[in-house]
Amino acid sequence: MLARIRPVALLIGRVGIGIIFLVHGWQKLTTMGLSGTTAFFEQIGIPLPGLAAPAVTVLELAGGAALILGAALPVVGTLLALDMLGAIAFVHGGNGFTVDKGGYEFVLALAVAALAIGFSGGGTLALDALWQRRGRPGA
Repeated sequence: MLARIRPVALLIGRVGIGIIFLVHGWQKLTTMGLSGTTAFFEQIGIPLPGLAAPAVTVLELAGGAALILGAALPVVGTLLALDMLGAIAFVHGGNGFTVDKGGYEFVLALAVAALAIGFSGGGTLALDALWQRRGRPGA
């Protein structure tokens, strides 16, 4: 029974976490704008904010989409987890743990979820699994 449910549970988790990253990237692009995101990054002391802001925006947009599709999961999961560790170091870490005080609780959950999904195989309808099957002889 678990073997049949696990791939669907991974799909649901993959899509849910992917949507969160996609929306956060979209907000950086549209709500704050790249100039606003760059200014914010500069204000909080992120090195090279002019490079970091577009890089993080693209990572969250493309990484969120890749999670949803189940593509390049180990690479994307690792990069998104590192992105969230940066958010902890530069934004949320000094505010304690709980999210209600601006702490790192939610960001840590996103980091570990991205990492877990990245190395899970992705579940049902993951492009990574489809590509692996297609590459096998006789598949």
